[in-house]
Amino acid sequence: MALTARSRKKSRKLRGRTRSMGWGRVGQHRKSGSKGGTGGSGMNKHRKTWMLKYYPNWYGAKGFAPIRNRLLHEKNEISLRDLDELAYDLKKTGNLEGDRIVVNLTEMGYDKLIADGKVYEKLKVIVKEATKKAIEKVKEAGGEVLVEKTSEEEESS
Repeated sequence: MALTARSRKKSRKLRGRTRSMGWGRVGQHRKSGSKGGTGGSGMNKHRKTWMLKYYPNWYGAKGFAPIRNRLLHEKNEISLRDLDELAYDLKKTGNLEGDRIVVNLTEMGYDKLIADGKVYEKLKVIVKEATKKAIEKVKEAGGEVLVEKTSEEEESS
């Protein structure tokens, strides 16, 4: 399993047009024995220098994250910055309740509201989950957040 690029064509080596073409007995250079084995054989023996150069993490645990858990915990988040832009567009369509813009993030497919950015509009936000800081920032702007649960409450329980 030589991984280096050939400097010359194989046909340059096949010279003399004899039965063995300079490779000795007929069976030599024919099967996997000439490669030093198949797959990962010899990584701690005759291919150790290759392994140390090109694959130094060959040995040892690499970690494992089950797919089912990853899919369960993946949340569709929206930041306050994106929410403010969304609210601005909803204001044009007349999605209002009094002086507040109603934004139902659950219907839009968002699971969690995070506190990245600022909100400049008065909002009524309906969402499954929100961080404490996000709720505070929306309240400072004169709005409210209707939450099923906050992420901090979920972590403590």
